[in-house]
Amino acid sequence: MNIKSQKDFFSGLMFMGVGVAFAWGATTYSVGTGARMGPGYFPMMLGVLLAALGIVITFKALVVETEDGDKIGTWAWKPLFFIIGANLVFGLMIGGLPSLKIPAMGLIAGIYALTFIASLAGEEFKLKEVVILATVLAIISYLAFIVLLKLQFPVWPTFITG
Repeated sequence: MNIKSQKDFFSGLMFMGVGVAFAWGATTYSVGTGARMGPGYFPMMLGVLLAALGIVITFKALVVETEDGDKIGTWAWKPLFFIIGANLVFGLMIGGLPSLKIPAMGLIAGIYALTFIASLAGEEFKLKEVVILATVLAIISYLAFIVLLKLQFPVWPTFITG
């Protein structure tokens, strides 16, 4: 087997692995049908589509010739750290951490923190653009999750809303 693009090959394997994991995890829930979807339907379909995408990408990496073989470079530690950190901080801000007496800061503050921390992963940081992006994401998230879907989780810090 001759791998013609290392980047595509390993990306395809990653997509297949994540897709299979999602689909397998969805089997513990009721999947339902297309007309009457259960809680496992979306993760199952997402997993299947992701695995299929991985198969296509992996196949392409074995068949399509690339100029330099698309070698895998070094780990991008800075983006990896800031993107994972941003998601962890977002989760912490949404729910708080009662065992450490950290209050829930809510959706809006969580979105701003997520956006600001994740933007540090890039090569440049433009405060005005980040503030605009965070504001737009906060408004859209509020409308989608609180107003339209009527999800019940804190929007504002608990010490403000009581």
